[in-house]
Amino acid sequence: MPSTTTMSAKSMARVARASAKTEARSVQAARPVAGKSAASKPFGVRSAQSAFVGQQVQMKKTSSSASSRNAVVEVAASGAPLDRKLKVAVVGGGPSGACAAEVLAKAGIETYLIERKLDNCKPCGGAIPLCMVDEFDLPEEIIDRKVTKMKMISPSNREVDVGQTLSETEYIGMCRREVMDDFLRQRAEALGAKLVNGLMTRLDKPEDKKNGTYTLHYNDYSSGSKVGTPTAIEVDCVIGADGANSRVAKEIDAGEYDYAIAFQERMRIPEDRMNYYMDLAEMYVGDDVSPDFYGWVFPKYDHVAVGTGTVVNKKAIKQYQTAIRDRSANKCGNGKIIRVEAHPIPEHPRPRRVEDRVCLVGDAAGYVTKCSGEGIYFAAKSGRMAAEAIVERTANGTKQVDESDLRVYLDKWDRKYWATYKVLDILQKVFYRSNPAREAFVEMCADDYVQKMTFDSYLYKTVVPGNPLDDIKLLGNTIGSLVRANALRAEAAKSG
Repeated sequence: MPSTTTMSAKSMARVARASAKTEARSVQAARPVAGKSAASKPFGVRSAQSAFVGQQVQMKKTSSSASSRNAVVEVAASGAPLDRKLKVAVVGGGPSGACAAEVLAKAGIETYLIERKLDNCKPCGGAIPLCMVDEFDLPEEIIDRKVTKMKMISPSNREVDVGQTLSETEYIGMCRREVMDDFLRQRAEALGAKLVNGLMTRLDKPEDKKNGTYTLHYNDYSSGSKVGTPTAIEVDCVIGADGANSRVAKEIDAGEYDYAIAFQERMRIPEDRMNYYMDLAEMYVGDDVSPDFYGWVFPKYDHVAVGTGTVVNKKAIKQYQTAIRDRSANKCGNGKIIRVEAHPIPEHPRPRRVEDRVCLVGDAAGYVTKCSGEGIYFAAKSGRMAAEAIVERTANGTKQVDESDLRVYLDKWDRKYWATYKVLDILQKVFYRSNPAREAFVEMCADDYVQKMTFDSYLYKTVVPGNPLDDIKLLGNTIGSLVRANALRAEAAKSG
């Protein structure tokens, strides 16, 4: 799904707690008695490889300053020395898998990157934060548009312009997933990862949990066969990066989670209308476009992506998609649909993300944020963090990996991002539960302080310190918006 903005963790938590209480009281009282630059040159999937020719891959580590809910006990790697290089299979070639394979291959670990759809085109808004461009060494050629403006459109079609606080060098990057994913895979392959066009079918676990090998079975499609050739490889460790329907997750009994359905249509629209979206993205909220999320219009190279998503009423997804097309028709016009995409999106982390020498990253682990729907950055980051833990704890693949090594990744991840997921979950429950609450949400987005805090937090993925006085003002404004919104809902309930 696409990404929206997030406030600082402290500010959001403060607002969310008070808002939730106010909303709950208002709901009870209301009960009746009885969502900068023009396009770059065309950049297709195959041409992604040229973007990293001659590029030096630099691994950048970011420190974690977020508070932890779990204490981490650092223990020395317990794996036995190997007389060969460690072997790791990464199942799934999206951002999480490709970034994991890149780190592993660069360290000299024997790495297999297995992906069935090498032209993968996930129904995703394709928005990436500015920090990702630098942190993951992404070339500008894969960025279709640099969005510096965003319109938040309420259920009553009130429009609020967001983005006035951005500097001239700040933007949200808009990418086509088939282009970006291919670039990341090709870079991993250039560093030594073995890219396999295959589909995993099952995983045989070793009898010797410490030193035995996993046998990963897959159908190999590299010959062009539609059926695929049954093949197997033996590896020491498996990283499951194979999305919401992860087969690796099923093999380790990782547990289920609720999921959203994302539906998106790519539309080619007239040039004058495309110029309108040159550096602009739109988000629509309302129970017509989604009962629990938002609809979007995001610009790509020569078309727009129009989509929506829902958890609570998946069967009505086409109805919601029709609504977002209708709401945006006066701007998009009768565009030509060039591609239709639908895919499940996880709603929260899986109960189990590590077992023995198998771990999950990205959508397979459930790392999509609520409220914003952001997943690309967190997918790439989790893949990199898991691989870095393996590299560091096995001394560049010279020792055997074990579960304690993989849990280093998991503990670091939870320390760094648990609060972000929790706060966004609360905000979604507060602001996406009714049209009056959505009106309050859009009204709140008009505040310059909110815009600065949210964009800073989103663009740089850091905890932004807020001004206490402005935080108090924001809290008061938020509560006021919710009170007014629920007063309208109460009137509607009486008249209904």
